[in-house]
Amino acid sequence: MTANEQFDQYLQQKLDEKKSIGTLRSLIYASDKIDFSSNDYFGFAQSGLLNAVDKNELPAGATGSRSITGNSALAEATEQLIADFHNREAALIFNTGYMANVGLFSCIAGKGDTYISDEYIHASIIDGMRLSYANRLRFKHNDIADLEKKLSAATGKKIVAVESIYSMDGDEATLIAIAALCKKYNALLIVDEAHATGVYGDKGDGLVCKYNLEKDVYAVVHTFGKALGLHGAAVTGSNVLRNFLLNQARSFIFTTALPPHSYLLVQKAYSLLPTADRNKLHQQVNYFREQIAAVKNIGFIQSHSPIQGILAGDNFKTKALAAYLFEKGFFVRPILSPTVPVGKERIRICIHSFNTYEQIDQLVAAINVTQ
Repeated sequence: MTANEQFDQYLQQKLDEKKSIGTLRSLIYASDKIDFSSNDYFGFAQSGLLNAVDKNELPAGATGSRSITGNSALAEATEQLIADFHNREAALIFNTGYMANVGLFSCIAGKGDTYISDEYIHASIIDGMRLSYANRLRFKHNDIADLEKKLSAATGKKIVAVESIYSMDGDEATLIAIAALCKKYNALLIVDEAHATGVYGDKGDGLVCKYNLEKDVYAVVHTFGKALGLHGAAVTGSNVLRNFLLNQARSFIFTTALPPHSYLLVQKAYSLLPTADRNKLHQQVNYFREQIAAVKNIGFIQSHSPIQGILAGDNFKTKALAAYLFEKGFFVRPILSPTVPVGKERIRICIHSFNTYEQIDQLVAAINVTQ
């Protein structure tokens, strides 16, 4: 057996181990199912509204990183548009939300400094913090008393990281209280608005703007892969932060820039956000919550955001329930441990403005049958 074959055998053993405990992932394609899974909250990605952008006169690719040949007036104009939209001084665009968080958190803190993050913080932020030399502390989810305890114990520069809407539980961070506590302890606050951008705020500018916390939050991450229906992300903050990131964030420096037409698409999506039907989206969420109130013997996460979920209890039950609902015509996905804590495995359900009451009724009826 060759070294290549031996290593494939080793990898296969690892995959078999994951299969035996129900954590093996696979890719699926489901164009013929009712979408209760994607983060495309307003249907921008499928509506055709973004297809109207004229891209014919632009190069197909950026040809290099932003620091070499990939920068353009279009890229910088898009960043300024984003900064203005969210009431910030500046913005810097990254190719994905993952790259934005890894780039930001890997470089702004060093040895002797301390990151303090909510225990349910996104994996991209965890990975970014791990790449730094800073100390890392976790506080219990949305627990202000535990956050204060960790702030009291922290050394060096103190940086608190939270999501405004949590991607798995769909609940909202207590941003006002957290910001006040950070001010008390002279700590920086960074907020990932991935699931709030477009969905909250008068014009879709997010919860930091909704609560007028722009001066109390050091940096905010806005991703384009959810409500905007695209891909990429921007870190917003001060001009100094932008200049620091373009010099220090390795996931920005050492990657080919987005193709030029992506910036036009981002500009178009931002122009659509103020008129996106947020009222309808939240009405659909409320309707779903009303319907599941009558469902017995099945647990649901306590969320009032578009992110909903069925608590199934273990990996195998979760995968079986997801497969059943998929067979019945609903595109939902199982969320397994360790992505969520053991015992809190779930079917993640995303409600969209384009989902109808009839579709929600059909989904709830299918869930009811599984009792």
